[in-house]
Amino acid sequence: MSQKDDLSVFHRQAHFYGRLTLWAVILTTMIPPLYLSFVLGYHPGWGVVLTAFLGVAAFVGVMWILEPISYFPSLGISGTYMSFLVGNISNMCLPCSAAAQNAVNAEPGSKKAELAATAGIAGASLVHIVVLVPIVLGGAFIVSILPPAIQTAFQYVLPAIFGGVTVQFAMKRPIYGIIGVFVGIVITLLPISSFIKVILCVSGTIAIMYLYEKYKQPKEILTEELSIQKN
Repeated sequence: MSQKDDLSVFHRQAHFYGRLTLWAVILTTMIPPLYLSFVLGYHPGWGVVLTAFLGVAAFVGVMWILEPISYFPSLGISGTYMSFLVGNISNMCLPCSAAAQNAVNAEPGSKKAELAATAGIAGASLVHIVVLVPIVLGGAFIVSILPPAIQTAFQYVLPAIFGGVTVQFAMKRPIYGIIGVFVGIVITLLPISSFIKVILCVSGTIAIMYLYEKYKQPKEILTEELSIQKN
């Protein structure tokens, strides 16, 4: 009971500080465009602003909804706030969260997994700030002196990360991995826009896994009852 109360307090504090820091960042990022628009007089007009917003929303708007839903089971409450504050979720926070959970053998979605994810993302955030910032500042120079073969390999980094994370989670629930890969392949081959493919991949995989669990549960109960009767 004490552990449950402690976790509730932890969640309340995560919500408070998570919302506080995210709103602070949102307001801070609004200062430069507001200053340029209404102090220096460079406002382009609301028509241009709305057109630009709709263009961005049409391209990535679906991810504003799907990313929090998709990442939340792996990141947890505090991990979700931290990840969306730091950024680089798919290629830094999520892999670090998965590695931390795997290191302590935590079941995805459990309390232990959430705490492990928080620690993993916190460590990734520190590395991001302390190590990556100087590299990013000098990144253009570093990339310019790399051989062309290495520069070409950069395009495979993100797929490799996603592949590694997929395999890591699929090893714990192989059937989930098979379903996810199968749905992804089928939907990728459909002649529809990428915007729709993302929605169908996420929603279709969740729906099939949910139906699978609903179908499997009565069979497990029946198996247990037969086993009890035999004993």
